[in-house]
Amino acid sequence: MARLLRRLIAWQLALRFRNRLKIGMMPGVQLISESLFDAVTGKASESSRRRLNYNFHSGPADNPHRFLNVMLRGTYIQPHRHLSPPKSETFLVLEGAADVILFDEQGNITARHRLGGASQQGRIWGIDLPPGVWHTIVARTERVICFEVKPGPWDPSTDKEFAPWAPAESDGAVAAYLQSLIGS
Repeated sequence: MARLLRRLIAWQLALRFRNRLKIGMMPGVQLISESLFDAVTGKASESSRRRLNYNFHSGPADNPHRFLNVMLRGTYIQPHRHLSPPKSETFLVLEGAADVILFDEQGNITARHRLGGASQQGRIWGIDLPPGVWHTIVARTERVICFEVKPGPWDPSTDKEFAPWAPAESDGAVAAYLQSLIGS
C-alpha cells in the first residue's frame, strides 16, 4: 500500500511538472516572463471565456493563492464578492489596462478604478479589495495580465457569491450588460 501511495504521489508530481513545462515553466522557481504571458494568452484565446488563470500555488488547499489572470478584451466576469468565508483580494496589472468596478447591494456602480492606464487618479497599478465588496474587472485593452493574490483554500462551492442583479456568464444578456459597463 505504501509503495502504491509513493507511486501515485510521484505520478502526480511528474504530471504537475510536465504541465508546467508545456508553457515554459521551470521547476521550483517560476519566472513571470513575456513567454509565460504569451503561452497563457494563447490558451485564453482558445477558451470560450476569453480568460485563463495560471496558478503559481500548487493546489486548492494552499494559502495564499497566487496566480496570473490573463483576460482578453470581451471577457465577462460576473460581478461577485468574497463574503463567506470573508476573503480579501489584490490585483496588480502587469500589462494592459482594466477597470475594476465596484457596486452597492443593488448593483449601482459606486466606483471605477482604471488599473494599468492613465486615470483621473494618476497611474494606478493595483487595488486591494476587502472581503464582501461587489466587484468585476473589465479589460480595456486587447490583453490584460493581472497578478492576483487572495487567501486559500479554494472551495468552488464557497469561493464567491455571484451578484443576483447581474447576468450569469451563460446568459444571453451578457453582451449588453458588458457594453453598459464599458460605456458607463
